[in-house]
Amino acid sequence: MSNNTIHEEVQNYYGKQLQQSSDLKTNACCTLTKPPKPILEALRNVHKEVQDKYYGCGLTIPDQLKDLRILDLGSGSGRDCFIAAQLVGEEGEVVGVDMTAEQLAVANKYLDYHREKFGYQKSNVTFVKGNIEHLDELSFEPESFDLIISNCVLNLVVDKQKVLKDAYKLLKQGGEMYFSDVYADRRFPRELQNNPVLWGECISGALYWNDFLNYAKHAGFTDPRVVEDKPISVENEEIEALLGVIKVYSVTYRLFKIEGLESDCEDYGQAVVYKGNIPNNPHAFDLDDHHHFPKGKMITVCGNTYKMLHETRYRDAFDFYGNWDTHYGIFEGCGGKMPFTVNSEGEPATSCC
Repeated sequence: MSNNTIHEEVQNYYGKQLQQSSDLKTNACCTLTKPPKPILEALRNVHKEVQDKYYGCGLTIPDQLKDLRILDLGSGSGRDCFIAAQLVGEEGEVVGVDMTAEQLAVANKYLDYHREKFGYQKSNVTFVKGNIEHLDELSFEPESFDLIISNCVLNLVVDKQKVLKDAYKLLKQGGEMYFSDVYADRRFPRELQNNPVLWGECISGALYWNDFLNYAKHAGFTDPRVVEDKPISVENEEIEALLGVIKVYSVTYRLFKIEGLESDCEDYGQAVVYKGNIPNNPHAFDLDDHHHFPKGKMITVCGNTYKMLHETRYRDAFDFYGNWDTHYGIFEGCGGKMPFTVNSEGEPATSCC
C-alpha cells in the first residue's frame, strides 16, 4: 500500500468501520492493565460515547501532571485528553491531534460537557485536525510542550521516524514522550504490511522492537525506558494463522529529552532518595520497569537515571547525592559489560552481543 492509501485506510477503519471498541477483531488495540485509582476516578467523568470509541493499548498518562502542557498524538475521540485535562488542572492545557473527522467530531461535541463536569470556567482542551506525520506543518512552536502522549497510534503511521523527530522538537528540555504501542519480535513481511485489516488492528504496522530503539535514539531520545510490557494474544484464529510465529507485545515507553544522556548507563557514584511527595505515590515511585524507589531509601543510580530525575518535573520529589567528578565505568546491572578479557588466565568476559 502507498502512504496515501494507508492514511485513507486508517481513516476509513477508525472513522466508518469501527463504531465502538467492541467492533475490533483482535485485542491488540485494548488496554490490558487496570488503570490506577486516579485514572479510574477521572475516567468516570468522561462521556460514555467518548469511552466507547477508545482504541488504545496501554496506560499513557504518567504522574506529576499539575499545570503541564500536553500534546496527545492520535487523540481519537478524546478519552485520554479528557482524563489528562483533569490531572493538569484548569491552569494546564491539553491539545489533541487526529486526522479522522468522525473521531474529532465526537471529541469536539463534548468539550463543553467536560468543562462543566470538571467545574472549569473555560475548557483546557483543544482538538486539532492533522496527520501526526506532519506535525511540523501544524502551528506548534518548538519546545512548547512538557509532555507528549500517544496511545496505540505510532504503529498506524508510515513514517515513524519523522513522528519521533518532530515530537522531540516540540518537547521542552526535560520533557518526555510517554506512550503505549504495539511492537513485534521481528520485522513484518511486506504481504502482511499490505493487509489493511492487520494494519488497522494495530498489528502489521507495529515496529520490530530493535528498529524502534534505533529510531528513538536517532530522533534524540538517547535512553528509551520501558515502563510496562505485555504479550498480546490476538484472540482471532484467522489472524493468528496469518501471523504464524510472529509475536506482538503491548509496550509503554518513556522517552526523555535531556541534554547529556549517554548511550549506556555509566556509574558516577551517585544516589537518590525519594521523598514520597509525588501525588498518588506516597510509599514508592517507579520510574520504569527496573527502577523502583521506596520512600526514604537511598538508591544508587546511573548517570542517566540521575538526570531523568534531576532534570525533569520529578526533581523536587528526590534528594540527590554525588556529582560528576569521578567516573567508575559501566553501571553494574544496568547496561552492557566490558568486552575485554577479565583475568590473567584468559577467561573471556560476557559478550555484549
